[in-house]
Amino acid sequence: MTTDTVIQLTMTAIELGMKIALPILLVGLAVGLIISVFQAITQIQEQTLTFIPKIVATVAVMVIGGPWMLDQLLQYTAELWLSIPELIG
Repeated sequence: MTTDTVIQLTMTAIELGMKIALPILLVGLAVGLIISVFQAITQIQEQTLTFIPKIVATVAVMVIGGPWMLDQLLQYTAELWLSIPELIG
């Protein structure tokens, strides 16, 4: 196994991790921004007000996108396992 192969495998794993995490992070960011604007408009400075909607939105994204995320992970893992003979030899 060469260093180029290790770098390629690492980059693929990082790319997959970012592709899976991005929807969750973007929804959390959007919900946080909306709640922050709402708090600024109404002058409600309750810290727990941002916490619950972010959790609900994150869980909703994980429930809706979970099958796709799991499929991506399983596909990557299957490809990685199938490529082991080529990587070793």
